[in-house]
Amino acid sequence: MTLTELRYIVALQQTQHFGKAAEKCFVSQPTLSVAIKKLEDELNVALFERSRNQVRATPLGEQIIKQAQVVLEQSHLINELANAGKDPLGSKLSIGAIFTIGPYLFPHFVPKLQKNAPAMPLYIEENYTAVLREKLRQGTLDVIVIALPFAEPDVVTQALYEEPFVVLLAKDHPLTKSKTINPRQLEKEQVLLLGEGHCFRDQVLDACPGLRKNIHQGNQTLQSVVEGSSLETLKYMVASGLGITVLPASAAKLADNNALVTRPFTNNAPQRTVALAWRASFPRHKAVDVLSQTIRQCKLGSAVKA
Repeated sequence: MTLTELRYIVALQQTQHFGKAAEKCFVSQPTLSVAIKKLEDELNVALFERSRNQVRATPLGEQIIKQAQVVLEQSHLINELANAGKDPLGSKLSIGAIFTIGPYLFPHFVPKLQKNAPAMPLYIEENYTAVLREKLRQGTLDVIVIALPFAEPDVVTQALYEEPFVVLLAKDHPLTKSKTINPRQLEKEQVLLLGEGHCFRDQVLDACPGLRKNIHQGNQTLQSVVEGSSLETLKYMVASGLGITVLPASAAKLADNNALVTRPFTNNAPQRTVALAWRASFPRHKAVDVLSQTIRQCKLGSAVKA
């Protein structure tokens, strides 16, 4: 068996479709199909059940594919060890960030990192926490920037800064008369939220439990909760008078001040802790240190002591 064949069966398990798995592995579908059949013949087991409309792993196949993922992670570690031995700041670093952090961090962070580590090429990606978690485990990403809590076996986290939440309002909204906003004041407003899958949505609902209650009860006597695909979409919707929203402070700083205003929450304002996460086995400690220091230099929130 080869590492390539192991990549193929992992991709097929993830996509449950030969065509999509082949596309993910950048090969033709016949190439992938033949390689997987060859591996099954070598092992003398069926790894997948095949039907016209579905492909899924057999019980034994699931166990083998799980072990294949471990082997691929370990093979990636060999490359990382070799690169770290050459120059920890001289080889590519792959960084991921959740959607509600990336757009507001990367424009400040990338130029500073290029000055702090000019010989280190970067790959950056924005995605959901769940996707970044999987890519970190697979070795596709080296380090990710997420909001705590974040728990994953064999993954190290380091808190970087605390970022408060603020309420974003159109400049003529009645709530602009208040210097601070109590979460209960949002319960009768048209509140714009990110869609499900965004951890920031859950953080807002935790900070404003009345909104979560309204969603669960489907209370029609209150204004509905409208969902958006990004914080930028929500900002435009607020500017158009469609409602109000809650943003992390870094996202609110870039709002159009001619049409929008922000208000802080009352005492004990909700906030999030932004952190780095990387595999405990990742050998390029110096690269992580430079990354951490550079993000802190961006001053997007109150720094957490290292």
